[in-house]
Amino acid sequence: MNPSHTARLGLSLAAFWLAACIGPAMASTASQVPHAITVIYSETDKKAADEIEPIIVAIENDKDLIVYRVRVATGMELAANEARSSGHVNPSANTGAGGIAVIYPDVSEPYRSVFARIIEGIEEQSRSRVARFVLSANLNPEDISNELRRQNVRVVIVLGRNGLKAATGLDRDIGVIAGGVLSIPEADARNISVLSLAPDPALLFARLKAFMPAAKRVFVVYDPNQNAWLLRLAKEAARTRGLELVSHEASDLKTALRIYQDIFASADPRTDALWLPQDSTTVDEASVLPLVLQETWGRNLVFFSSNVAHVRRGALFSLYPDNVEIGRHLANSALGYLSSGGQGPRGVLPLKAVRLAVNARTAGHLGINLAGNQIALIFPEQ
Repeated sequence: MNPSHTARLGLSLAAFWLAACIGPAMASTASQVPHAITVIYSETDKKAADEIEPIIVAIENDKDLIVYRVRVATGMELAANEARSSGHVNPSANTGAGGIAVIYPDVSEPYRSVFARIIEGIEEQSRSRVARFVLSANLNPEDISNELRRQNVRVVIVLGRNGLKAATGLDRDIGVIAGGVLSIPEADARNISVLSLAPDPALLFARLKAFMPAAKRVFVVYDPNQNAWLLRLAKEAARTRGLELVSHEASDLKTALRIYQDIFASADPRTDALWLPQDSTTVDEASVLPLVLQETWGRNLVFFSSNVAHVRRGALFSLYPDNVEIGRHLANSALGYLSSGGQGPRGVLPLKAVRLAVNARTAGHLGINLAGNQIALIFPEQ
């Protein structure tokens, strides 16, 4: 609504009230004795709130009126307030989004801001505020299920491992879309859709070829218990990019270290590169990362990582999550679930909503030109 039209509407409402309610006989005294009125309204979403507010402000600007605001809570908000007062569930007071809710843990910074940005993206894409449930330590999953049924929620977006854990106790007829996790056992993901925080290997390899057109082989060491699903995708992505993926399995740190030593002894820095996935077994921060940094620097070997923190330490590049875009993707998945009657992709999906981080010092050492790349983070910081 045009702001000038909004203001005129507010003034017209005020004039109408004065004419209709105090009558012509009292009109002459209206400017001397302010009259009190109550404005009753309901905010159904942010757009409605933005349009309602200037109308009320225009009414309040009439010097002949004293305005009292009464905001009516929606059914969703009343249910949320009731649940909050019971001490069992802690949903934030906002309106629903056509059967979608978000369940996420109560965490400290910086993770709290990460979840906030993801939820921002969810609400932007769904074009409505969603029902939010913040997990507490003593939360009973049955309480969440009861509240979801009360709010007619048909699909939930769960964030983080604790959110995913809480979802296991929900009614089976409620769909689950998960985000904010690296991976889960494949058996646990058969009936839900999980958006992993692991960058899509296809995007990593595309970026590698942009920085290093001569690349032919990519070495990677991984624990199959954690990343078998990711390596299946990586092998296909490598073939598409004309790369040979030389993958080595390692189920313990000792084996991983031995394999890394063999890689450094045989790798050709002109055509080979090393990829570190997010893997707690094969990418130990105390032993593997220092070894990789030392050997790749000394041998002029390109090393890239799925962990953006490694770029600060010396990796050439990484792809890291765009949290608002993750929210939009999760919202699309939830909306697709609703529109298809509960159908949709299942299993773990790699992260495509990413930004690029680069280490300029490493690029200079390797003779790589960074011009023309859309880089979101550059290390060392300027």
